[in-house]
Amino acid sequence: MDITDFYDTFFEEAEELLADMERYLLELDVEAPDTEHLNAIFRAAHSIKGGAGTFGFDVLQKTTHLFENLLDHTRKGELKLRRDIVDTFLETKDMLSDQLDAYRNGDEPDQEAFERICKTLQQIALEEIGQDLEGGAPSAPAPKPEPPPEPVAASEQDGEAGSNHCIVTLLNVGEKDRQLLVEELGQLGEVIAHGGDEACYEVTLASSVGNDDIEAVMCFIVDAEQVNIRAAEGTPAMQAGEPTPTPQETPAEPVAEPPKPAAAAMAADDGKPAKAKNKAKGGGESTSIRVSVDKVDQIINLVGELIITQSMLDQTVSELDGVADSALLNGMSLLQRNARDLQESVMSIRMIPMDFVFSRFPRVVRETAGKLGKEIELTTEGEATELDKSLTERIIDPLTHLVRNSLDHGIEPPDVREAAGKPRTGKLVLSARHQGGNIIIEVIDDGAGLNRDRLLAKARENGLPVSDTMSDDEVWQLIFAPGFSTAKEVTDVSGRGVGMDVVKRNIQGMGGHVLIMSTPGEGTTIRIVLPLTLAILDGMSIKVGNEMFILPLSAVLESLQPAKEDLYAMAGDDVVLKVRDEYLPVVAVHEALDVPNAKTTLTETIAVIVQGEGRRYALLVDDLVGQQQVVVKNLETNYRKVPGVSAATILGDGSVALILDITGLHRLSRAKKEKRRPERGLQTLEVLTENALEN
Repeated sequence: MDITDFYDTFFEEAEELLADMERYLLELDVEAPDTEHLNAIFRAAHSIKGGAGTFGFDVLQKTTHLFENLLDHTRKGELKLRRDIVDTFLETKDMLSDQLDAYRNGDEPDQEAFERICKTLQQIALEEIGQDLEGGAPSAPAPKPEPPPEPVAASEQDGEAGSNHCIVTLLNVGEKDRQLLVEELGQLGEVIAHGGDEACYEVTLASSVGNDDIEAVMCFIVDAEQVNIRAAEGTPAMQAGEPTPTPQETPAEPVAEPPKPAAAAMAADDGKPAKAKNKAKGGGESTSIRVSVDKVDQIINLVGELIITQSMLDQTVSELDGVADSALLNGMSLLQRNARDLQESVMSIRMIPMDFVFSRFPRVVRETAGKLGKEIELTTEGEATELDKSLTERIIDPLTHLVRNSLDHGIEPPDVREAAGKPRTGKLVLSARHQGGNIIIEVIDDGAGLNRDRLLAKARENGLPVSDTMSDDEVWQLIFAPGFSTAKEVTDVSGRGVGMDVVKRNIQGMGGHVLIMSTPGEGTTIRIVLPLTLAILDGMSIKVGNEMFILPLSAVLESLQPAKEDLYAMAGDDVVLKVRDEYLPVVAVHEALDVPNAKTTLTETIAVIVQGEGRRYALLVDDLVGQQQVVVKNLETNYRKVPGVSAATILGDGSVALILDITGLHRLSRAKKEKRRPERGLQTLEVLTENALEN
């Protein structure tokens, strides 16, 4: 078997271990570090080192080896933690991530960065504990019971192939995992004998593989503390003798000895042996499997096709006689229910909790607040709220920018807060919750809030078309204008006016939108509204001419038939619809998309009030057909980008319906009107004439 087949598994597991490592490092209290957290960080480094050694990733192995040794001194209490030391540990974790990425991409890690971080770790060791990490500390993990340097092992390793006999002791490992581990050991050499119970299970192995490599393989399944490897004595007798010797029958070797050093090592970890033992995976069953995202996407695509086929059958069957074909109709009803259950189950596979996103922000907040000299308390809410995996990955960058912006511009420095009667420590809240078919993600700070006058002044300075009568919502949206920034000076955190427009564009690209609520002196809330998934859409079917279109239901606010007295002509040939004292731009879908045979008299159409990019529009359509869930098909992938259209779907009758892009449709409509403007135009707001209603 090719060992590279296991690369992906190692990379994924190492990534998870590094994520855990970062979380525990951020949670460390330097005054009273949690022993369990220190052990967890150590175990993560140890497991990565083992895997890196197995796969020949030397730079990664060397870095984790030094880091592991330093962590070992830390958990033994020999190295006293400080904030700058934790910062170095975090930097080391970042370096390990970079090295992992390099190996994943088939490159060699940055040698200069590698040498620098090794030098930094060595320097800490020399300055803080007076030891060199290479020579002063053992490379093997501390919890290993100090196996005496067996002369037999040293000679055997250099001897003939397969002559290294060792005893692998498994502590507190359940039966299922024991069998698995014995099979794994069988891949590394010849299992001569094995026996024991859950508390202590011994495997005698003849192998040319080194102890470190054996331990690395074991650590994929159990913790380092649960494995002890020592050189065997008298193995020839065992080979010829008893078929399944128990640990008690093993001569010369103190059978009860292995648990003792392990227990002693755990006791050295501030005495929580029982908890550590309970944490062992013994008897634990695997509750998850790793599946390629491509395979999941393929299943979702196939289920989407199944749903479309079922809709087509439904439409055909609906024309049959309910009595004569009752059996067929009942079968279709059952198929519909099962198909819907299957669809929901498959979609849930892609859902992952928002904790995946939120877990990286303690680091962002810590570092940004440190740079800005601010005191910030971060709170996260709704970590269990689930969102489609593709969306969670795409929301990280926009959310990071919003958080950094809140820290830099929103929350005041401690002295300013104190002078304003606020606590010196500012509060930043990240929350997520479901609302209808959407997920609401909010970044809330208790800072100074947005300054309306300052935003308007800056907008005028930048040449943006603004007025004092603009609503607060419209003024707040100015911060998303390209190149807009009210910062007095550019810092390495923000101030260049680059980013917020990208944030808005990215969120809109995910089918979502951003809202801002701000109160001067009390803080700002930035709310991101996203669909739960991009694969299935709750849509409103509308008809224009003989064509069927789909509107995202989340964008639809209401529908009404426009009255003549509510329609007004603006400069050019723009038309607005007055709805409860609000004038909404009118977008005739048939005009924008050149649909023939559509209703052209405005008062005979139906106005669907929709919202996109924080603005409302009145879309004129012929009929509302109904609501339905549709399977979204990417138009650009299968055809090309079409202005005013975000995607397509297949309806129950097999026809293709376009899913409309609200803001894109408005832009398309404006562009077409611009071309016609020289031909006709009104100079002021006035009620439409009878002729003007015939659009």
